[in-house]
Amino acid sequence: MISQKPVAFSNGKTPIDQLQKRFELWRQGHKPRTRIPDRLWDSAVHVAAQYGIHRTARALHLDYNDLKKRLHNGNVTKEPPPSFIELQPPIQESIPECMVELENRNGAKMRIHFKGGGMPDLGALGSMFWRNKR
Repeated sequence: MISQKPVAFSNGKTPIDQLQKRFELWRQGHKPRTRIPDRLWDSAVHVAAQYGIHRTARALHLDYNDLKKRLHNGNVTKEPPPSFIELQPPIQESIPECMVELENRNGAKMRIHFKGGGMPDLGALGSMFWRNKR
């Protein structure tokens, strides 16, 4: 299970904290060994699916194996897949590079090799090279 940062509501409590309070209130009004209502179990299963079985069982004072069985019996309604997924463009690991070679009639050569985003003014460089009559 992927560990997630707990979601805190405006009152500063996570879903586990809120459910823990509901379990405490229910236990105060009932005798020990009384069956936990299905609505509380359903809430516990939902929270366990989000935060993990161990963490939920420990916080709510539930039997780990009972919670695990209920979770794996499919009592949790799955959240629908997201309607929008943002895709990040791949990171370009190589720097663009280019090499330009010029040669005039006399056999003189000029090679320009550049990397990165800035392109030199190839027209001006070419004009200077072709005008040179050495």
